[in-house]
Amino acid sequence: MADLAFRVQHVIKTEIDVTEAQLSRNGIDVLAGVASFEDSTHVKVTNESGTTVYEAKNIIIATGTRPADSPRVPTNGRTIVNSDQILDLPKLPNTLIVVGGGVIGVEYTCMFAALGVRVTLIEKRPKLLEFADQEIVEALSYHLRDSRVTMRLHEEVESVEELPDCSVVANLESKKRISGGALLYAVGRAGNVAELNLAGVGIEADSRGRIPVDKDFRTKVPSIFAVGDVIGFPSLASVSMEQGRIAVARAFGNENLVSNPSYYPYGIYTIPEISFIGKTEEQLTDEDVPYEVGVAYYREIARGQIRGDTTGRLKIVFHRETRHLLGVHIIGEGASELLHIGQAVMVLGGTLDYFIDTVFNYPTLAECYKAAAFNGINRLARAAD
Repeated sequence: MADLAFRVQHVIKTEIDVTEAQLSRNGIDVLAGVASFEDSTHVKVTNESGTTVYEAKNIIIATGTRPADSPRVPTNGRTIVNSDQILDLPKLPNTLIVVGGGVIGVEYTCMFAALGVRVTLIEKRPKLLEFADQEIVEALSYHLRDSRVTMRLHEEVESVEELPDCSVVANLESKKRISGGALLYAVGRAGNVAELNLAGVGIEADSRGRIPVDKDFRTKVPSIFAVGDVIGFPSLASVSMEQGRIAVARAFGNENLVSNPSYYPYGIYTIPEISFIGKTEEQLTDEDVPYEVGVAYYREIARGQIRGDTTGRLKIVFHRETRHLLGVHIIGEGASELLHIGQAVMVLGGTLDYFIDTVFNYPTLAECYKAAAFNGINRLARAAD
């Protein structure tokens, strides 16, 4: 754990140093302190030097989130922890209970399972990652079970207790008792809005601290914008940066900047990675869109064999009549990098034929696109017979 924490802190410090250098290079004044609204154009900043009020024509809220709390699972920072505290564990537990099958819970489940920890994952919904393509999620679930992860789906935690031997027991509503060396509570996050005095400017956050905004990321107060995790789904760093860019453009009167959320990629850093863009099969079925799929498996690609990744697969979802790409879904090593090829083709309005007519380096994982495209064309041909 000490080695892991050291490496994490090194990466975080480098990120902070780079960001601070970029802010300085671009002439941005940084004020350290706690901010709260006086009114729609004035912000009070309190720090060690005292309190100062600043005036601005436009204000953008980008305060992010913190792990959500639950009276059922009181964290103690020792054996019952949230995602901000887990790297403070003094040692790797032999067994770990993870409560929450969302992105954070599943990512940590994979990480600790890869380190040899026996993990039990508890999720109250019947499926993991319900917003992702279910074929991809099933492949991940298979890999989790192969890593000795026990999944308790459709189960909810009623209470948690720490025993005298410092082990933890999670009592489920189904009357099951799950024991472990530590417990990670990873059920959602809440917006960092408590000290902003939003009520002072007439803005209301929901029960999770999320601020409602319009398509330009304006709050109900036109001069105040909000971006990033504090406005809720998808809560991705890449998307948050784009939201910030759009909000700044609108604040300065630039209405020409256009960004299409349907082309935003998703990266889930499980082991193996999951990455996708566009619609899932489930969504297209609900929308009555005629589609077909083409699938390629890493195990059938030379690079997949070289890497030893036999779990990976790439799936292209395309319109049966126009062959335009409707979605790309990948699970496997390098998925979040590989996705960008499909993203470029989608954004530029390309079809399945691009992959058929394009030569890819050999051996690379990018060849999966060509193999998946041929698979899709063959499915169309069989359907036409």
